[in-house]
Amino acid sequence: MQKILASVIIASLLLISCKKEHKKAAIETTKAPENFDKLLKDYNEGKLLLNPINATFAGDNRFNDQFPNFLSDEYQDKLNEFYSSFKEKLKTINDKDLTESQKMSKAVLNWDCDMALAQASFKNDVLLPINQMWTINLTVGQLASGSSAQPFKTVEDYEKWLKRLQQYNVWLQWAETRMKEGIQNGYVLPKSLIKKVIPQFEGLSQVDQNKEGIVDLSSHLFYTPITKFPDSFSEEDKNKLTEKYSSFLVGKLIPSFKSLHAFLSTDYLTAGREGSGIDGIPQGKEYYQHAIKNYTTTNMTAEEIHELGLKEVARILSEMEKVKEEVGFKGSLKDFFDFVRSNKELMPYTEPSQIIDNFNAIHEKMKPQLEKLFGNKPKTPFVVKQTEKFREASASAEYNPGSLDGTRPGVFYTPIPDASKYNVFSDEALFLHEAIPGHHYQISLTQENENLPSFRKTLWYSAYGEGWALYTENLGKELGLYTDPYQYFGMLGMEMHRAIRLVVDTGLHAKGWTREQAIQYSLDNEAEPEASIISEIERYMANPGQALSYKIGQLKIRELRAKAKKTLGDQFDIREFHNQVLETGCIPLALLENKIDKWIQSYQK
Repeated sequence: MQKILASVIIASLLLISCKKEHKKAAIETTKAPENFDKLLKDYNEGKLLLNPINATFAGDNRFNDQFPNFLSDEYQDKLNEFYSSFKEKLKTINDKDLTESQKMSKAVLNWDCDMALAQASFKNDVLLPINQMWTINLTVGQLASGSSAQPFKTVEDYEKWLKRLQQYNVWLQWAETRMKEGIQNGYVLPKSLIKKVIPQFEGLSQVDQNKEGIVDLSSHLFYTPITKFPDSFSEEDKNKLTEKYSSFLVGKLIPSFKSLHAFLSTDYLTAGREGSGIDGIPQGKEYYQHAIKNYTTTNMTAEEIHELGLKEVARILSEMEKVKEEVGFKGSLKDFFDFVRSNKELMPYTEPSQIIDNFNAIHEKMKPQLEKLFGNKPKTPFVVKQTEKFREASASAEYNPGSLDGTRPGVFYTPIPDASKYNVFSDEALFLHEAIPGHHYQISLTQENENLPSFRKTLWYSAYGEGWALYTENLGKELGLYTDPYQYFGMLGMEMHRAIRLVVDTGLHAKGWTREQAIQYSLDNEAEPEASIISEIERYMANPGQALSYKIGQLKIRELRAKAKKTLGDQFDIREFHNQVLETGCIPLALLENKIDKWIQSYQK
């Protein structure tokens, strides 16, 4: 859930003299909470203006026609000025004037600014604007499907999307320019990743023709909204919009896709790096240490994380051995991995709808137990969907949040390229992680919490968010799941997958590991299919450090639960512990630990 930062600076919130001698007076006279609450609101508004795509996903439709050029120097200047200005404003707020909740907000805002400014100090986001999995072009493709966050209910909605696409087209052209600049300066993707991006743009570059040689856009992804006009639209409106969209796609957008495809297939692929790690670009080692801090919200080093990963892999392997013995499998654990990967009994489906139905059945099975673990449950609805075809080949299962007002449901997307080859052995753990009580509970409860300032409702710190989701995978037995040893093995497999990430991510980016070395390590220690493992390793290559957040966050939450249970004894309430973890929304792990410690202490007074 990596977010891209974006455009325009809001007006000044507090009167701060630029003269040094007045700064002390400003600090002494600033009064909170009124001024502080205004600062938080303005910060949130400024971030939405900087990234209107995030606003759309939050259900805020005021900026649905906007797509700033994230790659321009002007935008980068605005971004730096925005976060720097709020760093200065925070200095005028005295903690003694704040409530405990406001102190938390101040600490979170300060961290948010620090991480944004640190990220902007590197050239990665500008000179490496496209990869196979994480970048904004894929998000725009999701929106173009007409079934995501961008609404297509009114003629105005269609007009706004077309205006946004016109600005997106500018971004595409800049992306090609920036990647050419990246080649000159040593910022280029590894060849293996470029090869995954090329087919994505190839599909968007193609236009069908009918028997008469006339262009037929009906199957093009970005034409999809035209095929889904609401019944309320007049024929005149339909014809006008069809003409506008067709003209723009044929005359502007598709030519940009073709240009990028040609560039990626030739000059960019030729220039692609042979190495796999981020240390192969300028300031790569420094960037990786920043990425570790950004994603884990800790000061751990690559070496510390690598060693932790090796220990976790060894621990989980011993648990897997027990399952192998339970099912009576004769052979090595690696042989058992191969058996699970290829076991046709674990591939019972022929249609994607059957897989969707199975996830819904998992939900129904555990519903009675949810009451025992969670006092607070979200109101936001939830659905399971198949990942869109255009990105399915490179996608992992994922969760997309519902809107802030709860009118658009949270969505668990699962890729199903071939239903007949879909292996179900980890489906229960996958549902717990991506859906309930993982991301859907954590994100929806945050968005619905009226006690949180707006800016904290859409924050994403991976160590907390992914740490929580991985923690919930371990709740399966408490929720009435994992009665099948293969499903329990699936949970161990998913935890192993995250433990392996600690080893291979640091291996790739800090220890000189090759892509092939990382793939082999994964094949040796987990039961995921080889194609899935390859996709995962390339995911880590595209976004250094993100993969570390899951296990680091999970281990911290488990540590805090064990501490609370040991200290409180009979007073420990698992429902209240989960509430304490979830009620703050995404926060750095050190702040979460401090909060739980205070909660434990409140019982001891």
